[in-house]
Amino acid sequence: MQPPRSRRDVPGPGQESVWDYPRPPRAEPSVERIVVTLGSERIVDSTDSIRVLETSHPPVYYLPREAFAPGVLVDAPGSSFCEFKGLAGYLSVRAGGMEAVGAAWFYPTPSAGYEALRGRVALYPAAMDECTVDGEVVLSQEGDFYGGWITSRVVGPFKGAPGTLGW
Repeated sequence: MQPPRSRRDVPGPGQESVWDYPRPPRAEPSVERIVVTLGSERIVDSTDSIRVLETSHPPVYYLPREAFAPGVLVDAPGSSFCEFKGLAGYLSVRAGGMEAVGAAWFYPTPSAGYEALRGRVALYPAAMDECTVDGEVVLSQEGDFYGGWITSRVVGPFKGAPGTLGW
């Protein structure tokens, strides 16, 4: 599952390589400040998150459902299955006159080893006005399905770009 050696970015001081993340993924607590806006409204501001770290993917942040502004999260159709975390449900995110349909997901009954994700919600950063981690604006992981949050803390290359499906 490694990219060609010549393409692997070398992490600098204080950085992590997504190629050092495990598979199956690891879920770890984080106290980084996560702020998300949609429709020019702050919908979440929290220092309580779980980072899911998986080989070749930037971290995905799962935030407590109760950290979101009231009424922002609404049920959306659809589901997906992760071989590690289990069956996911989807939510739309509404704020400031905007609606990001199916832009959030959660695991109502996560698989063994991922119980820390219960009651938490992840967001596709590309569907929001802005997501920040400790004040740094997040870049979105490429691809229609991936929800990784890219900051200067992580280096790739990242799965999701054209030509990376087989990684």
